[in-house]
Amino acid sequence: MLAKGIRLYKNSFAGLSRDIWLLAAVTLLNRAGTMVIPFMTVFLTHQKGFTLQQAGWVMTSFGVGSVLGSYTGGWLSDRYNFSKVQFWTLLLSGIMFIVLQTVDGVWHMCIAVFVLSAIADAFRPANMAAVATYSTPETRTRSLSLNRQAINLGFAIGPAVGGWLAATKGYNWLFWVDGLTCIAAAFLLRILLTPKARQTELEKPAAHNTAVLISAYRDWHYLAFMVITMFSAIAFMQLFYTYPVFLKSEYHLSEGYIGSLMALNGLLIAVTEMPLVYTLEKRFALPVMIGVGYFMVAASFLIFNIFAGGVLIPLISMIVVTLGEMLYLPFTNSLAMSRPQPANRGQYMAVYTMSFSIAHVVAPMLGLQIAGHLGYEVLWYVTAGFCFAAFAGLWLLRGPLATSRWAAKLV
Repeated sequence: MLAKGIRLYKNSFAGLSRDIWLLAAVTLLNRAGTMVIPFMTVFLTHQKGFTLQQAGWVMTSFGVGSVLGSYTGGWLSDRYNFSKVQFWTLLLSGIMFIVLQTVDGVWHMCIAVFVLSAIADAFRPANMAAVATYSTPETRTRSLSLNRQAINLGFAIGPAVGGWLAATKGYNWLFWVDGLTCIAAAFLLRILLTPKARQTELEKPAAHNTAVLISAYRDWHYLAFMVITMFSAIAFMQLFYTYPVFLKSEYHLSEGYIGSLMALNGLLIAVTEMPLVYTLEKRFALPVMIGVGYFMVAASFLIFNIFAGGVLIPLISMIVVTLGEMLYLPFTNSLAMSRPQPANRGQYMAVYTMSFSIAHVVAPMLGLQIAGHLGYEVLWYVTAGFCFAAFAGLWLLRGPLATSRWAAKLV
């Protein structure tokens, strides 16, 4: 039994390119320093003295900047080398994290967070384009999962260390560590993944490609899928925006314990997602896995309204939301990435990341405003409602999502 499990784990990593592994290593370093965003609402409300509503506006500014960054990152990736886009966004966002700790006042904080997210989230379409370029159609889902594994292994480290630093050394340390790891990741990327002399089709400027392509902004089935993705992301992102401050204010948990819970999310994904994806991707249709994931995310928040308080409830909730995340996010990524051609992949990845960026706008504004005015119980029902709406949209789109039609060449 043990040998079979080891063989399954080994097979789940087989066939991935060297560049995918190097890209994952850079991602791991970057995400291991993720400390500011998981504690941002706690920092704003308990250190800066902002109200929940004011913190909501700041985090909404993060989302608005994310929309701009996602669009810009996709546009740049289709016209220039995606490696350059990744390098400069990592370097500049690292500098902005260090600067952010010096900002005071609600509106000044809104502007600074907007600029930070506009730079940082321009990285995401370029990063997804890099994964698509360094993988094959057969290894794409697992390549995405490896990249997510690096993200979440880093996320297992970052919030745990960040919670300890915030509780023992002060919040300023979070900004320095987050900023410096971004800068270090930028230079590691430059050293390990220096652009090759032979460019792929994706790395060439789009103007050199003469194929007639459908714009991502006119691909109505894809846009419908992005709306579904946005709805699910609004629900899921409560984990980062309202969940930490909820545990702090309602469950009276320390930053260290909250950081450990967030780290558990990353650790579970890092250990189990690759073999889980490897086992399920050929046995079940991707929309089925995504739909089950939506229901598990809904259940993870509703549990707070069903059961009485206690330290075990947040733990169970975190385990359930992590399972839901592992079921829906890798397969959502894979469906999104299988749609475009190489020449306009950056544009499609920009639309995909913009769906999450819009969720970054709506999630904190909606979540923190509802929590501040109506309470957390109402918020968790609304959050579950977004998951159910996403599932309904997925069911309505089930025909076009059939793999043979969805991945058809767009010419």
